[in-house]
Amino acid sequence: MNMTNATRDLMAIYVMWLREMKRLVRAKSRFLSSLVMPLMFLAFLGSGFREVNFFGTSYISFLTPGIAGMAVIFSSTFAGLSVLWDREFGFLKEIAVAPVRNVAVVCGRIAGSATTSILQAMAILVLAIPLGFSTKPQGVLLSIPFIVLMAVTFTGMGLFFAAIIKDFHGFGLVMNFVIFPLFFLSGAIFPVSNLPSFLVPLAYFNPLFYGVDGLRGVLTGRGATNPIIDLSALVVFSIVTVFAGAKMFDRL
Repeated sequence: MNMTNATRDLMAIYVMWLREMKRLVRAKSRFLSSLVMPLMFLAFLGSGFREVNFFGTSYISFLTPGIAGMAVIFSSTFAGLSVLWDREFGFLKEIAVAPVRNVAVVCGRIAGSATTSILQAMAILVLAIPLGFSTKPQGVLLSIPFIVLMAVTFTGMGLFFAAIIKDFHGFGLVMNFVIFPLFFLSGAIFPVSNLPSFLVPLAYFNPLFYGVDGLRGVLTGRGATNPIIDLSALVVFSIVTVFAGAKMFDRL
C-alpha cells in the first residue's frame, strides 16, 4: 500500500474518532446516564456486602474493577447500535464511496469507543473512592491497556452482531442476552470459583473475565491470575473480534 492510501486511511480513522468524540460532547446526558447503573451496583452492592471479603480485600475494592468492566462492555457492544443508525440515515453509504478501506472505518469506530470507555471506566474508579475504594496512581495507569483491549474486543463484537441482526429492537434484545451472561461469568461481582463447577470452565472462554481480573490485579493486587496472562488473553480476543467485526462490516 502506498503512502497516499495509508494517509487516507489514517485520516479516516481520525475523522471517525473525532465524530465519536463530538457526539460524546454534544450528548453529555448520554455519557452521564451510562454511569447510573454501574454506580447503583457500586453503591448498593458495595454497602450491602461491605462485611464480605474476597482475596483478603474489602468487597468494594473487589467490586470496583468489575463494575468498571461492566461500564466498558455496555458502552462498547452498543457501539454496534450507532452503526445501525448510521445505516438507517445513509451515513454508511457515504462512507462506502470514500476512497478508504473499511478496516480504517472500523478502526476509527473502535478508537472512538475505546476513548469513551476509558473515560467511563476512569469516572467509575474516581466515583468509587468516596465509597471506600483505594488504589495507587500506577495502578490506574496500568489499568488503561486492559480497558482499551476490552473496549476493542467488545466493539468488534458489537459490530459483528450489528451486521447479523440489522434491526434496532432485535439488536438490543440479543445484546442484553449476550452481555449479562458474560458479565455474571466474569467474576465481576463474585469470584468465578463460587460458580457451579460445570460453569467455571466457561468463564475461561469469556474475554470479560480476563479484563476484570486484569483490572483487579493491577488496581488492588488481588487478581486470580497473573495480569500478564490476562493481558495476553485480551490481545488474542481483541484480534479475533476485530477481524470478525471488520469482515462482517462489509455486509452492513
